[in-house]
Amino acid sequence: MAELIVALDVSDRNEAVEKIRLIGPDVGFYKIGLELFTAEGLDVVKAVKDLGKKVFLDLKFHDIPRTVERAVRSVGRLGVDLTTIHSTGASQMIKAAAEAAAEFGANGPKILAVTVLTSMDQADLCDIGVKGITPAEQVSSLAKLAISSGAHGVVCSPNEVGILSKSFEPGVVFVTPGVRPAGAQVGDQKRVATPASAVADGATHLVVGRPILGAPDPAAAARAILDEMNSVSR
Repeated sequence: MAELIVALDVSDRNEAVEKIRLIGPDVGFYKIGLELFTAEGLDVVKAVKDLGKKVFLDLKFHDIPRTVERAVRSVGRLGVDLTTIHSTGASQMIKAAAEAAAEFGANGPKILAVTVLTSMDQADLCDIGVKGITPAEQVSSLAKLAISSGAHGVVCSPNEVGILSKSFEPGVVFVTPGVRPAGAQVGDQKRVATPASAVADGATHLVVGRPILGAPDPAAAARAILDEMNSVSR
């Protein structure tokens, strides 16, 4: 069954803890990204873990292999469950990250390779010199590189997860941001889908932030998304 991850896109630890308590026991997984981690550092990871929640630390490491290896080792010591690297760091960097995670055994962090950000489209790829290839083709190419190099899974938009989930053996983790309930504003996301369609296409984890955090009743908003996810038979 797919899991819901709520993105803690807030400014400080107190707000993060408040949102987790408002959402309640139905959600057990939270994403800490650059904004919150830069503001609060290691303390916010500990605060979320102390509440009995799993942590997806989304810092998108992209550096020389040795630096990423050491960063992942530090993440492992924090008890983080999922963490991200950029697949464009190439095979040796991905392998270094996976080997560092393996040092912590079955309870170590799973390495997720970011493919193409959900805020990007064809024009954005051209801007960075990736021409003559669609976002879906670029995602597929980077995902194959990542998984063959030892990553546990990939981060991709709901638009690509259907193709990817059929391209790999069972057990690969597919994390999809850019998930929006029907009728919700898409914000800065360009490649989006509903929770039901993302799960039906093979997503193992859905990342949702603003539609839950910005709702008048965050707990009810989370439950509605969970109900939609659980209604899909695969």
